[in-house]
Amino acid sequence: MRSMLGITAAALILVPPVAAQNVATDISAEEIALVLRGMHGRSIDQQLKIADIGAGNLAVGILHRTGEHDTDGVHRGAIHVHLNEVYYVLSGGGTLLTGGELSNTTEPGPDEVVGPTFSADSRNGTVREVRAGDVVIIPAGTLHAWLSIPDHVTYLGIRPDPARVLPAGYVNPAID
Repeated sequence: MRSMLGITAAALILVPPVAAQNVATDISAEEIALVLRGMHGRSIDQQLKIADIGAGNLAVGILHRTGEHDTDGVHRGAIHVHLNEVYYVLSGGGTLLTGGELSNTTEPGPDEVVGPTFSADSRNGTVREVRAGDVVIIPAGTLHAWLSIPDHVTYLGIRPDPARVLPAGYVNPAID
């Protein structure tokens, strides 16, 4: 009996956690378009849905930026303390900065969309042109900033959240 309890306990420890729910989460093109339409003139970043995926949460957001939302070439950006991001560019494009040696950092502050975030200047970061169809993976703790957006850039932000700083089960009110 004791060995069976030990085996069961070991199995519980060694088996990776499974999602709290055994269903997939869908986000339709219509839902994305609905939230995007509601963002114009109001917000540049909206979460669509946040799902519990067992080993953490996974958020998907829609982002839309114009030249008003770039840094005009200044190498200063945001750093999310716990949250990874994957950008999938749907339309438009621009010049994206990631990483580098950080200076002039601020204290992390709360952010309900991406968790604790701070900003910093970057020196010797990676600068690249990004356009529709491109994917950029930004690990937690990595500075990122749009240096230049000639017209607009619209992209999905897929946000693995192993620290569970974002609320599982969230659904954007526009599509709830």
